[in-house]
Amino acid sequence: MTNTTKRAQDNRSAADPLIFNVTGLLAEPAGSFRDIFVSAPPLSFEDLVQTRDIEGDLRLTRTNRGLLVHGRLKTAIRQTCSRCLREIDWPVQIDLNEEALPSIDFTSGAPVDISDEPDALRLTDHHELDLEEEVRDGILLSEPIAPLCRKDCPGLCIVCGQELASGPHAHPDDDIDPRLESLRSLLGDDSRP
Repeated sequence: MTNTTKRAQDNRSAADPLIFNVTGLLAEPAGSFRDIFVSAPPLSFEDLVQTRDIEGDLRLTRTNRGLLVHGRLKTAIRQTCSRCLREIDWPVQIDLNEEALPSIDFTSGAPVDISDEPDALRLTDHHELDLEEEVRDGILLSEPIAPLCRKDCPGLCIVCGQELASGPHAHPDDDIDPRLESLRSLLGDDSRP
């Protein structure tokens, strides 16, 4: 069993920081592994903005069929608090636990029949592991339905629209509809103008 720890810069394709050349690992016996530190710039989305780089650790383990990809990556996305409408950075954690199978036979160079497992994560024709789609899907699946800036966010005042967290604020008494004025006397309120 071989253990090698490499920085992502030493082990990635020059084309993309989420593509890793795994040719050397595929040539080693089952059980061999590589630990990789990932640092990648934010991905581009249509309706989503990443506010931090993608960082984390991966372990690539050689199996008898391909590679086991296990690791945790972190980033953050811009969200709007569903109560007070402030912009917030929402932390995102992407847990990867996938088996990456080859698309080209390592020894013969012949294409592998992928019809048995069409949805499996596949290595590229150049024996590279491309994790961009998995990371992109993980970020999209982590997007919250109703994000909060904090658990006890009080939201906005229904009268003036100010943030309730900004402190107390007073409102003048609203004029009561004249048709409902007689109801005030039932409540015992003698503060009629």
